[in-house]
Amino acid sequence: MAIASDSGPDRGTVEATREDIQDSLGLVPGFWELNDEDLVNEWPNFKRYALEETEIPAKYKELIGLAIAANIKCPYCQHFHKEAAKMHGATEAELNEIAFLASWTARYSSLIHAMDYDIETFKVEFGKIGEHLQDQMADD
Repeated sequence: MAIASDSGPDRGTVEATREDIQDSLGLVPGFWELNDEDLVNEWPNFKRYALEETEIPAKYKELIGLAIAANIKCPYCQHFHKEAAKMHGATEAELNEIAFLASWTARYSSLIHAMDYDIETFKVEFGKIGEHLQDQMADD
C-alpha cells in the first residue's frame, strides 16, 4: 500500500531551480521537464559535473563521457559529450584517440568474456604486468 506524501519541494524551490537552469544554460531544455522533485534533485548534480570545476578537468570528463556514450550507443550523449569536449579544447586527434579507446575497451572486454577467462587469474597476471611496467618506468 502506497502512502501519499506531501514532502515534495515547495514552489519556490522548483522555480529557483528552473531559474538556475535558465541562467546556467540560456534556456530550460525540454529534457529538463521532469517532475518537480526529480528536477530539484537532479539539477545540482548535473550542474556540478557538467558545468563546474571538479577533481577531473572538464575536457577529460567530456572525453570520458564520449567514450561511454559510444559504448552505450546513445546519440544524445555522444553529441553532448563530443561538443562539450570541443568547447573545452579537445582536438580532433584527441577525439580520434577516444574513438579508438572506446572501441578497444569494448573489444577486449568481449574477447576476454567470450574466452570465459578466469577473473582471479586475470588479476594476478595484471598485478605482475603492473610490477613489470613500474620497474621499467623506474629504470627510465
